Amino acid sequence: MITYYDDRSVQVTSTAVRVDGRSYPLAELTTVWHRRGDHSWRVLAGRGAIGAALAGPLVAAVLGIALAVWLQRSAAVTVAIVGVSVLVGLAVGPLADFLFEHLDRSYARGSREMEMWAEWRGRPVRLLHTRDAMRFGQVYRAVQRAMESLPAAPGRPEPGRTAPGRPATGQNVIGSSGSRPSPRNRP
Repeated sequence: MITYYDDRSVQVTSTAVRVDGRSYPLAELTTVWHRRGDHSWRVLAGRGAIGAALAGPLVAAVLGIALAVWLQRSAAVTVAIVGVSVLVGLAVGPLADFLFEHLDRSYARGSREMEMWAEWRGRPVRLLHTRDAMRFGQVYRAVQRAMESLPAAPGRPEPGRTAPGRPATGQNVIGSSGSRPSPRNRP
């Protein structure tokens, strides 16, 4: 038995997909597809706040330099204002690393709900529901590899084809070959 993916709640092996204690033998899965939900405005607003936090010190530095030039004070005052503005602008360096890390994690987690569905014993079953795009992609690819390793069986769609009546147009599908009708490489 080959394990393709394993975490606390999901295990994908060469024989079955186990999700939250339920086991679905791969031989009984005829079609696997996924659905994407709407964007989460909370996640998008958080990304915008990180962007504003990154831009804030830089904008303050530029405004300080512009203020120093506009005030036309003595050279010492102008140099002091420009110096403080540059220091404020440089302060974004250590902060930027921290903020970019959070921004990167935000994109890895994704901003949508993702669902993986399968046709099991003739009925649709939701295998996975998560907002974590990276985890979803790993599980989906693991199921794809596991399905590819199975020998062709009656009732399983031919490579590149889907089972009749499943799923609706516009949804991405894994057939017995793991192929999907969409040109995208990511779920």
